[in-house]
Amino acid sequence: MQTTSEYFCAFCGEANTTFIDLSAGMQQSYIEDCQVCCRPNLLYINVDEDTFEIAIDTDYQE
Repeated sequence: MQTTSEYFCAFCGEANTTFIDLSAGMQQSYIEDCQVCCRPNLLYINVDEDTFEIAIDTDYQE
């Protein structure tokens, strides 16, 4: 099951949309390049088990 969610780039602050694969677990982390500045963001994804609300935190990936 896939859904989309928005995060803000750790480098340029621009909004990005990413696909979340809910079958991969309620806590995930992976690297995704910003769609605006192309720099790599480390995404920390948390999915609420009851509401399926998605929270994404970003960090720099050098």
